[in-house]
Amino acid sequence: MEFYATLGDPCAKRDILEQLFQAGMTGVRVNLSHTSLKQCAPLLQELYWPAARRVGREDAHLILDLQGPELRVGDLPRPIPLKEGEELLLGEGGIPIPQSILRTARRDQKISIDDGALLLQVKRSSPSVLLCRVLRGGPLLSKKSLSLLGTEVDTPTLTPSDLDNLAQAGRFGVTHILQPFVRGRRDIHTLRETLDRLGLDRVLIMAKIEEAQGLAHLDEILEAADQICIARGDLGNSMPLWKLPAIQKDIARRCREAGKPFCLVTQLLWSMEQRPVPTRAEVCDIYNGVLDGASSLMLTGETAAGRWPVQAMGYLVKTAREAANAR
Repeated sequence: MEFYATLGDPCAKRDILEQLFQAGMTGVRVNLSHTSLKQCAPLLQELYWPAARRVGREDAHLILDLQGPELRVGDLPRPIPLKEGEELLLGEGGIPIPQSILRTARRDQKISIDDGALLLQVKRSSPSVLLCRVLRGGPLLSKKSLSLLGTEVDTPTLTPSDLDNLAQAGRFGVTHILQPFVRGRRDIHTLRETLDRLGLDRVLIMAKIEEAQGLAHLDEILEAADQICIARGDLGNSMPLWKLPAIQKDIARRCREAGKPFCLVTQLLWSMEQRPVPTRAEVCDIYNGVLDGASSLMLTGETAAGRWPVQAMGYLVKTAREAANAR
């Protein structure tokens, strides 16, 4: 099995990266929704690859998670506390959001922010601004994910920043591309044509299933992609949360039947961002994911922002290996 961490400040030290490898890590994810490959150059060239060589893991994976058609809040000068019941302007004169959301949103629609941590309801809409009521409050930060619940928003497969990052991928040793919000075969073909043009035909495409459109076209995505990623964050935003387990099980079954490797990601050990020991529910979730056939598991905030990155990787690997021995 493959075990992936997401790069961030807690693991931006060579000794921590070496410890992560020693705990069983086989590769890392770079989340390009918050940075660029150029900005990550010192971390990759001076820390990650030297750590991999030092522990004998020259075959380690480097995964780029593109921005793609994902929708995000714009830059904010500081976190903004949102309180339930208050009103909030999105767009001109308020919180910066993509034009595609402004064009598409209508009265009474709900907007999920940060994988559902915040929830808004549109009270009035125009082409330039949305007046919303806060249904679920909390701190609003820059670059957090946005989702217009129940509606497909028209966005391009690859953004200009994606194209710039892909142009740099070869010199950094990138092995995989996580393609977000894959809607169908055409998205994967667009990315593959770009990779071929850049001489990156050996780079594998991991198609993230994150919304209803991707689920509806899963069969053609299975044919076109090298791997599938069950990305439970935004996938859970696209449906009532209690329906997510059955959807995850169904995707896993269809991947097994198609002989397509799949990765499981999001909140595998979420509590370990703050605690040195996971919950019983989390280790059971990992165990069952491996029994369902997952070929790789990925930590996100646990290593990108958490206090216990090495311990989290240790629990991930040990639990998964226990499950692999049982299947």
